[in-house]
Amino acid sequence: MSAQTWHYGVIATWWSEFNLDGGDELDYFGRFVADGQPALEVACGTGRLLIPWLHAGYDVDGADISPDMLRLCRERAVREGLPAPDLHAQAVHELDVPRRYRTIVMCGGFGLGGDRRQDEEGLRRIKHHLEPGGTFLLDHEVPYVQANWRAWTPAGRRELPRAWPEPGERRQGSDGTEYELRHRLVDVDPLAQRITSELRGLVWKDGELVADETHGLKLTSYFPEEIVLLLERAGFVDVEMRGAYRDGPPTRDDEFVVFSARA
Repeated sequence: MSAQTWHYGVIATWWSEFNLDGGDELDYFGRFVADGQPALEVACGTGRLLIPWLHAGYDVDGADISPDMLRLCRERAVREGLPAPDLHAQAVHELDVPRRYRTIVMCGGFGLGGDRRQDEEGLRRIKHHLEPGGTFLLDHEVPYVQANWRAWTPAGRRELPRAWPEPGERRQGSDGTEYELRHRLVDVDPLAQRITSELRGLVWKDGELVADETHGLKLTSYFPEEIVLLLERAGFVDVEMRGAYRDGPPTRDDEFVVFSARA
């Protein structure tokens, strides 16, 4: 299968308008980027982390499967007075850039859009693009905190696909245009740990609907110990698991875990 994502068109614009807060991830991963340059952010999107790191003077490049997201990232950088960043429109399992890095970060991107074979190849590609001894950092939401966990059960799967929520979340963009985002769960395959969702983006101008786009996304859900094994199988060493954006070990109450590994 070909890797795919829903971050195109209206939905990409939504991300560039409203997904700007770097949160705890910005400072946490930023410490590693500051100490290990040059750096690459894989699945950088519209620059939620990348743009602030460029403002900080870090030598960091970006890669993402969506040309729409990268175009918006580049436009934001130039608009904010930064040189146009070095961005690569590539899926992770096809990553092939001429540079090697001391640090590679993937925030919120593992398991999106591809399949297990592609995810494994992506980890191998990332290791290949690290300098010897370089660090890879990856965060991951544990599957059992997701709102769709009930849909993994036979009874829950009989309720799929879910109806679109009415209305969706509508927000006003920087130019006064209103954007509405709706999400629905379509299917869950618990054996393959595959979740299929759809995201619908709508645009309203002066109260009139002018755009309505729907994109699908398949997510492969991984448990933390699976990711440890995948990193080791890809050739990484010194694999460590931490709690969400802190240096201590994870607990069973953490919703995110962070992995670090060396090439």
